[in-house]
Amino acid sequence: MPAAHESRGGPSPVMILLVLVSTVGILVYAAFLLNPANRGDLIPYAMVISAETVLVFHALLAMWTILSGGQDPRDFAYHRARDGLHGRSHGSNPREWPLLISGRRVDVDVFITVYGEDVEVIRRTATAALAMHGRHRTWILDDGRSDEVRDLAHELGARYVRRLSSGGAKAGNVNHALTLAKAEFFAIFDADFVPDPTFLQETLPFMVDERVAFVQTPQAYDNLHTTVARGAAYMQAVFYRFIQPGRNRFNAAFCVGTNVLFRRAAIEDVDGICTDSKSEDVWTSLALHERGWRSVFIPEVLAMGEAPETIEAYSKQQLRWATGGFEILLTRNPLANRRLTMDQRIQYFVTASFYLTGICPLLLLLVPPLEIYFDLRPMNLSLTVLTWALYYCGFYAMQILLAWYTLGSFRWETLTLATVSFAIYAKAFVNAFTGKDVGWQSTGTARKSSPYNFVIPQILFFQFLLLTSAVAIWRDVDNGVLTLATAWNVTNTLILGAFLNAARREARALRKGRPLSPPVAPEAGEEAAVLRTVVARPEGTPSRRPARVAVPALDRDAAWAGPGRSRRTAPAPLPARHPARVPDPAPFELAAPLPREARVPRPSPVRWQPVDLSAERASEQSEQPLQREPRETVAAGTRSSRRDHRTEEPS
Repeated sequence: MPAAHESRGGPSPVMILLVLVSTVGILVYAAFLLNPANRGDLIPYAMVISAETVLVFHALLAMWTILSGGQDPRDFAYHRARDGLHGRSHGSNPREWPLLISGRRVDVDVFITVYGEDVEVIRRTATAALAMHGRHRTWILDDGRSDEVRDLAHELGARYVRRLSSGGAKAGNVNHALTLAKAEFFAIFDADFVPDPTFLQETLPFMVDERVAFVQTPQAYDNLHTTVARGAAYMQAVFYRFIQPGRNRFNAAFCVGTNVLFRRAAIEDVDGICTDSKSEDVWTSLALHERGWRSVFIPEVLAMGEAPETIEAYSKQQLRWATGGFEILLTRNPLANRRLTMDQRIQYFVTASFYLTGICPLLLLLVPPLEIYFDLRPMNLSLTVLTWALYYCGFYAMQILLAWYTLGSFRWETLTLATVSFAIYAKAFVNAFTGKDVGWQSTGTARKSSPYNFVIPQILFFQFLLLTSAVAIWRDVDNGVLTLATAWNVTNTLILGAFLNAARREARALRKGRPLSPPVAPEAGEEAAVLRTVVARPEGTPSRRPARVAVPALDRDAAWAGPGRSRRTAPAPLPARHPARVPDPAPFELAAPLPREARVPRPSPVRWQPVDLSAERASEQSEQPLQREPRETVAAGTRSSRRDHRTEEPS
């Protein structure tokens, strides 16, 4: 996604000017609507006022938040901590650099949450996570219980954790891992988000402030090949570039579930990641802010992911997010939460009610047909089309101009998805109101069903609006006057038609078995990384598992796949975005298994010798099974034996 117009110092002067002009346009439009002299028929007027009140409210608060984002969260303490993050001396392998906060060595665990994603997608993320600068432990948390993923973890040298059940969904997965991984800090990445090698270098120094609970970075995408993917990605651009940084001023930036670094003590203070909602990230952030913890958001893209490419994936993602937001609005009204500051109450109320803006287009789609069929108008007949357009453009044209400046050009995909997603958000509101469980599914694991299964309301509305447009055009031709209702209705029909055309193309591609994303050929000189298989174990150390461990030869070309390059080129790890940052490591270097005690420094490398596999297997048959002590999980608060899960670590 474009990186223009963003800086660590906050919005640019041009951005501030656009925000101020947009704010004036919003206020003028609101005064125009609320003027009793301009009121038309009751039903359409009430529909317009209801929808526009929500939109104007959120637009004003967005402008206020953007103007609040001029302060860089990186203070003197951060820069001092970053300068001393790796101590005075470094080795040749940046993955083994020590991590120090205030001169004290700290441990970091990196969690990759997996639930049915493609193995090659997981491979890219795990390879990049292992290559991050700074000594850390990488864990693959597999709720999909896949033997292929288990073998991949052994091949790459990552730790592997599997639960017998998927209780608590992603939150339960992380909470379960926290009973095994004991580092002071832990990072979370979804299976399709490939981290930059410098992720820990950019986020960990904030932890010098013991009040910081988590450091969040943006979600950015590099698979913008379909209408849905582009629309879904562009819809979040303003939020991650300006809204979230502005919330730093109010200590109200919230976690988005991935590309985030947590302080373990903070999560333990709120009894683990929240498992009572499918939007566990926002609920956990709310609990942390209620306890007085601080959050930090930095607008630098430090991980690249995959936006939902299909209508099914987009629908399920938005349904899950919107249901979580409405749950906060209906069950835990932030405005009445006395454990938050007033600024935090307002910001969380905006978050909880944001998806109401997605229902507003449903009301506005019905206003033109009321005028065409029943001669019911929302505004006074004495108002001309030019007058209405002047006030209307003062609001909407400035919003489009603001988005244009942010994205670098006009993105019609965003307008399309914002208009046609009303069915998703209406269903989410009903689910939250009735307490219906929508289930949980990761964005990248959609079954690729026919898109027509998810656009039935849009198809019905398109047919209705198409017929209404024909009636309106016939009426205007007969009267010799083009009305605002006709132009409005035709515009809505074209927007729905564009969306359904995207659904048609998607359905045809799925039916013919063609990929939605075009394959990208590797660049010249680009070679796949080679995996070396080493059959070895520590000298004099008994083995409890087969000794065959595949160790990746992580060269400089396997660290990072930048935002402008597709991660679908080959099953091997992607080429580097910053080759000079990762020096060539040794061919392989294994460490002895970590002891179970918490926060024990990683032991130095040990010498290895080849062993005979046949003798290895014979010795394993005579060994007794490993007995483990019961351990209490953070997630459910109930005791469970260590035998209730299977944990596998690299030999």
